[in-house]
Amino acid sequence: MAYQTFQQEYLQIPVVTRAYTTACVLTTAAVQLELITPFQLYFNPDLILRNYQIWRLITNFLFFGPVGFNFLFNMIFLYRYCRMLEEGSFRGRTADFVFMFLFGGLLMTIFGTFVSLVFLGQAFTIMLVYVWSRRNPNVRMNFFGLLNFQAPFLPWVLMGFSLLLGNSIIVDLLGIAVGHVYFFLEDVFPNQPGGGRWLKTPFFLKMLFDTPEEDANYNPLPEERPGGFAWGEGQRLGG
Repeated sequence: MAYQTFQQEYLQIPVVTRAYTTACVLTTAAVQLELITPFQLYFNPDLILRNYQIWRLITNFLFFGPVGFNFLFNMIFLYRYCRMLEEGSFRGRTADFVFMFLFGGLLMTIFGTFVSLVFLGQAFTIMLVYVWSRRNPNVRMNFFGLLNFQAPFLPWVLMGFSLLLGNSIIVDLLGIAVGHVYFFLEDVFPNQPGGGRWLKTPFFLKMLFDTPEEDANYNPLPEERPGGFAWGEGQRLGG
């Protein structure tokens, strides 16, 4: 019975969020069980170009370190904000969401080469948080019950928290930068005088992912309420 309930809840998670978070958890589990090592996963341009280890372009986004606070923290934020984007502003636009993944991953791979980052999953999470926060500017956030602020400040609060933990802020800055590039090209520039839409989802992605009908029984997670955790609760102003 419990397994069936878990299976139903799991299958209700939208497809992109389900696929990405599952891949991250399975990758971490494989490392913990010593089936693979981080040395087989990290981003290395030389090994990719010279030894054709193409999988590193993907696996470096799937490993967040050994199981511990940092891993759980990243998984919670990845799951929550990825799902809220997919069920919110990207609802019914799975192909566009996949294209954002590809666009963001490509930019991070290019920038990551110059700053010598070997794992980009945390930066990717910050990118998702940044895009969500800019599309929900009126949501009030509560972080660990200590700070109250509006959603657009969330990526910067996370960066400050990362700094307090002794981590490098380069990863967070990369996520913020890539998130801003996507948000500007997708949400800001097309609405400017003389602007236009530069980011267009390829037709083959629409053929693969977009379906004309939605499941009437689908129960989405409201995008405007990232609550449920004391470090990421929020509500709309006036709500």
